[in-house]
Formats: sequence, structure tokens, C-alpha cells
Amino acid sequence: MIRYILKRVVIAVFLLLVMSFCTFMLMRLTPGNFIDTLRLDPQISQDTLLHYTKLYQLDKPPVVQYFYWLKGFCRGEFGYSFYYNIPVATLIASRLLNTFILSFAAFLFTWLVAIPLGTWAALRRGKMTDHVIQFVSYVLLSLPSFFIAMMLLFWASRSGWLPLGGMQSPEYDTMSWAGQIRDVLKHLIIPTIALSLGSIAALARIMRGNMLEVLGRQYILTARAKGLSETRVIYVHALRNAINPLLTLLGYELAGLLSGAALIEIITSWPGLGSLMLTAVRAKDIYLVMASMMMGGVLFVAGNLVADILLSMADPRIKDAKQEGKGQ
Repeated sequence: MIRYILKRVVIAVFLLLVMSFCTFMLMRLTPGNFIDTLRLDPQISQDTLLHYTKLYQLDKPPVVQYFYWLKGFCRGEFGYSFYYNIPVATLIASRLLNTFILSFAAFLFTWLVAIPLGTWAALRRGKMTDHVIQFVSYVLLSLPSFFIAMMLLFWASRSGWLPLGGMQSPEYDTMSWAGQIRDVLKHLIIPTIALSLGSIAALARIMRGNMLEVLGRQYILTARAKGLSETRVIYVHALRNAINPLLTLLGYELAGLLSGAALIEIITSWPGLGSLMLTAVRAKDIYLVMASMMMGGVLFVAGNLVADILLSMADPRIKDAKQEGKGQ
């Protein structure tokens, strides 16, 4: 297992290097840079511009600039954001928690809704409830998350029941701690629902199929023949075994939410890494772009690594394949 994890980490590092190099080259090869933007500010002197040019090797070829950035990144030096006029590490730290809150809320909401929904549909196979859940799942799978977010914002603007965007109300600082928690939760509702509805539809369909497969196995028939109550048969024996294959999806699900939250953050004005990345790209704030991209890439790769480890632990065939490869 340790050898397998080390192999996956090496592959992940290689992917991050390739991703960072391509991103850096694309940013540097496009016309203009953040120094050109700074030149538009009359309060910034030519000496300051020259200082930044020398400090960040902007007079060097793009490849040299990339390795200069990579050297600093490996030392934990993320650079300086010229647009926000603060260190990139400070800015990323202030936004990373917001993205994690949104992604974790969507992740939790998805699993708390999808598992009971899929189980309910399986227990009512062929009935009206099952057909309704199947139809709604098809509809939700066909709708992109950004469209759902815009529809929810339109509804909120008409009803006035929920905030239209952001993470906090203007009077947030004057609220009690309980009021501040309620305020953040209210702002969290729309982006969480928009981000998780598609995942709920997909996961519920998978759960329904797993549950139907488990309910038809011999040990379920044996448990019923022994006189166990239907509740115990379903929720102790069948449900536990139907959920096991879904555990391997945990890492992939979380990784997908972290990478897919960017567009929802922009639409709902949630102050996370997604909106920060958009501002950085538009301002050609290259060090902020690189740090945001690397943080998102590391989270995505880590989520996939967790999923691979869970899959390796849950599926004996993968362990056997690794042992055969080791023997060869």
C-alpha cells in the first residue's frame, strides 16, 4: 500500500508540474502583463516599475521566469499580488477556507439527500414514487449547475427570502455570534443547492441500482426467512452493503466539488478561490493566478488520491493486481 501511495504521489507531482508550466506559459505569452497595468497608475513611479521588473525577473524569457517562480513556490514563497497589493499567501489563506466551506456543505448535503432518496426509490421500484424520482434525476442531470444557480438567484430576487449573493450581509459585524452563523448559512443555501443538485441526481441513481442488486441477493432472502423485521433487513443488512461501493466515490466527489465550485462562486459572488481566480486572470496578476491554480490542483489531486486509496482498500482485485505486478 505504501509503495502504491508513493507511486500515486509521484504521478500527482508530475501532473502538477505540467499543469503549472502550461498555465504560466499561457499567461506570459498573452499580450501585456501586470506591469503594463501598473503603468496606467500615475502614482507609481518608473523606479518602482523597474524594481518589480528586476525583482520578479520579468525581463527574462518566460521559461526562466517559470523556474524562478517554481523555485520560490517550493520554498513556500507564493509571490505578491499587484492587483490586491498584498502577499499572495495571505490572500489565498483568506479565500481557501470559504471555498472549503462551500464545497463541504455541498458534499454533506449531497450525501445526506442522495442516500435516502436512492434507497427510497429502490424500495418502491416500479411505483409512482420511483418514476418521479427517476424523472427528476434525469432533469437535474441535464441542467448545468450555473443555470440552476441563476434560476435560484432569480427566484430569490422575486421572493426576497434569501440573499442574492455574497457570504455576509452589510450588518454582519453588528450581529451576535449566533446571528453571524445564521447569516452565513442563509448566504450558503443558494450556492450549496446549485452545486449539489446534479451530484444528488447521479448519486441517488447509483444508490438505487446498488440497493436493488443487494435486495436480490441470497443472504437478504435468508435474513427474511429467519424472521428478521423488514426494517432490520433493509437498514442493517442491505443498506450497509449497498453503501460500501459508494465509499470509493467519496474522494472523487469531493475533488469534483472543489474544482466545480469556481463557476458557482463567480455567479453567486461567493468570496472563494473561483472568484479570486477570475479577477486575477482579468488583471493578469500572474502570481495570484499561479497560486490559485496550484491550490485548486493540489486539492483536486489529493481528492483523487484519497479515492484511489479507498478503492484499493475496498476492492480485493486491485490488491491482487498490485501484488502480481510486484511479483513480475
